Amino acid sequence: MKKVYPSAEAALDGLLFDGMLVASGGFGLCGIPELLIAAIRKAGTKNLTVASNNAGVDGFGLGVLLESRQVKKMISSYVGENAEFMRQYLSGELELEFNPQGTLAERMRAGGAGIPGFYTRTGVGTVIAEGKEHKDFDGKTYILERAINADLSIVKAWKADPSGNLVFRKTARNFNPPAATCGKVCVAEVEEIVPLGSLDPDTIHLPGIYVHRIVQGQHEKRIEQRTVRKKEQA
Repeated sequence: MKKVYPSAEAALDGLLFDGMLVASGGFGLCGIPELLIAAIRKAGTKNLTVASNNAGVDGFGLGVLLESRQVKKMISSYVGENAEFMRQYLSGELELEFNPQGTLAERMRAGGAGIPGFYTRTGVGTVIAEGKEHKDFDGKTYILERAINADLSIVKAWKADPSGNLVFRKTARNFNPPAATCGKVCVAEVEEIVPLGSLDPDTIHLPGIYVHRIVQGQHEKRIEQRTVRKKEQA
């Protein structure tokens, strides 16, 4: 099966529909599938539920989908860098399901592993636990978290071969592998496509069986917050 597509728009062709659940990899602005996000904005798909560690920043990453009012609900851990997100949430325009980062990653991983749910102590006694099943194990209380099974996964990788085997670069590995596995269809954007057989099997972070479509492109690689030390006086 041919997995390599000429553009992000082509790679998403036939996959998008209003009201769908999208799992998106990335952490802050590191390892985000910016080309696929831009293509979703261009397609105009609306009423999206997006599961992602964060919501990008104003004007970049998932922030562009918030700006165009295409997102109905976010399932996220951290949203503090996006003023438009906060405005929409506080005004009641946007639904938000908060998840601790480890819980969100495990919900995605569980979805990819075919596990419908799991118990965790994280969030017990907080608003996170409201409305969730509680169960005691060995004298300690746990809450039930449901797996995330997305209609579409969009991820960003460093290298891929034509079979879809992926290698992530350094911290861009973050949420990308679990996000990739929990979708019915996974589309990956990559910096480089290498010949089949050229990747050392021991260096592959995500097997191609999880990846259905690939697109190669140029990426902006913004720095979310840059802090530098003042230059010392000579």
